[in-house]
Order: sequence, then C-alpha cells, then structure tokens
Amino acid sequence: MNKIPLTGKTLDELKTIVSELGMPAFTAKQLADWIYKKRAFSIDEMTNISAKNRLALSDKYEIGRTLPTKTVESSDGTKKFLFTTAEGHSIETVYIPEEDRATLCVSSQVGCKMGCVFCMTGKQGFSAQLTSTEILNQIMSIPDAEKLTNIVFMGMGEPFDNTLPLLRSLDILTSDYGYAWSPRRITVSTIGLIPGMKVFLEKSNCHLAISLHSPFSQERLSLMPIEKTYPIAKVLDELKKHDFSKQRRVSFEYIMFDGINDTIRHAVELVKILKGIDCRINLIRFHNIPEIDLKCATDEKMIFFRDYLSNNGITTTIRRSRGEDIFAACGMLSSSEKNQPN
Repeated sequence: MNKIPLTGKTLDELKTIVSELGMPAFTAKQLADWIYKKRAFSIDEMTNISAKNRLALSDKYEIGRTLPTKTVESSDGTKKFLFTTAEGHSIETVYIPEEDRATLCVSSQVGCKMGCVFCMTGKQGFSAQLTSTEILNQIMSIPDAEKLTNIVFMGMGEPFDNTLPLLRSLDILTSDYGYAWSPRRITVSTIGLIPGMKVFLEKSNCHLAISLHSPFSQERLSLMPIEKTYPIAKVLDELKKHDFSKQRRVSFEYIMFDGINDTIRHAVELVKILKGIDCRINLIRFHNIPEIDLKCATDEKMIFFRDYLSNNGITTTIRRSRGEDIFAACGMLSSSEKNQPN
C-alpha cells in the first residue's frame, strides 16, 4: 500500500489525522513542528511522540520528502536540481545565490499547457499537476534550504492552472505552524489566468508577477496563446481593483525580443496601459532555446527601454541572467533529457 505523505498537510488536516488515530490533539502541532520546522525525513525521528503513536502513524503515513536525483551547477553559482515525483515524472528547481539573498525558483507543474512560443517548458507540453507535497519538497529538500531568503513560483508550469495545491503550499509557507515566512518573501508568477489569480489575490498576501511581453493584444497573442482567452486588458482591469501601494507588490515580466517588442511604440503603450497600477517592470533577456527563431533585444535597446519607462513613472530594472549555461535561466526549464546539460 502506498503511504500518504504528511508534507503538504495543513495543521487542520493534521488535527483530523491524529483524531482519527485516537491520539491527543496536541500531537498535530508536534507533527507540524517535526515536518516543517525540524524538517524530519522519517516519523521515527519524532522523539516527543510515543513509540506506539509513531508506529500507528507509520502504518498509513510517511513524511513524503525526497532528495534531488541530479544537481548541476552553473559557472555563476546557480544550481539546478532535478526531482522525481511520486508518479515518476521529473521537474526542475533552480537555486540562485546572491550576495544579500538566496532565491529558489519553484515549479508548480510537470511541463505546461500554455504553449508560450518562447518557453522551453511550454515546448515540452503538459504531463501532470504537482501536489502540495511535491511543491514543498522542492523547498525543503535542496541542500541549500536553510540559506533561502526568497521563493519565486517561476519554474515549470503555470501556478494558477494548479491553484489549490499552490494556495495550500503558500498557506503552509506563511503560517506560524509551518515556515512562518513573510508573504513579502514569496512571488507567484502567472501569464494571466484570471480565475486562479482572483482566488490568489483574495486568499494570499504574497507578491504577484504578470508575464506581459507585449502591450498590444494581437502581438501578445502571437507569443502567448492565453491572450485569446484572458486578454491582458482584462487582466489589468482585475488588478486595478486591488491596492498594491502597501506591502503587497505587483510586477510585470517583459522578455525583450529583437525587432518584435523593443521599440519606442511598445514603451509608450506600456506606460499607457499600466497607468493607475502601482507596479514595477522587470526587463528580461531572451535566452536562445532550440528550434525557436527569436533573438534577444540589444543591450542598447534594453537600456533605452528601461530609462524611458523609469522616466515616465514606472520603476524598471533589467534582470541579470543567471544559469544560462545549465539551461536554468528564464524560459529554459524542461525535464526532457535532451535538454539536460551533461
């Protein structure tokens, strides 16, 4: 019999488990401490729970943590980890160390359904949803877990196409019984799935990032099929209903393609459509991927674009590329073996 993982369970769910097993109610908090704060790998480690109760738990449950099956390190210090899911799928997770912070880029799905033409994960197609166990395992089980200061859901998959496991993971990450992380240390990125985004904005205080890539609908549609179902205009209308002027932040991701979305016309339109939204823009270099005939905008165009937006009231930065030599940079994640570095 396959045992049920405890990682990914909320405190209320742990209370239900211990109640059904006839254990004292306080055992649920002990379980949460061992799973999320002490990061135990086995129920046998839980020494303040009686041997009898540990045996009863072990009969049906397990911690559910697994170590990465492969690690590759970039020349810039970025590390990419390959994890295997319970169903035998592979996912990638990227650790990005900097002088004053350490960020983990987490996956939410095996592959992706969205088909953005510039994304290697989208080329892979969709295989499976990740459970909250598999989402949290990426954060808990890398060797550098204790060094983490920030988490970004910008890995494989579209987070709001897997909303409930995502929200459960965010709840555990930010709750006192879990990791007790500040929501300000976590950012969730989406291409604009409005139903999931609305639920997220109502139930979570974590930061939000929107993949924009063009201010013009038809042009965005040529890059991102989601524009047909959830146009960026409707996404922006939804965002304007929320206050991003205090602790929560909304940002826009903008990959710059040579000759496609890097002109003054695009910069002017961005200022126009983002008026009324307290936000920032991250300009991202396009990283070449196989069989895609796109090129990155020149540094000169990116600098001009940044300066124009900043001078017109939108805080804009050019994101530093990390891990390109190990296929770990933005848009390059894929669990397909042919895309794995040696």
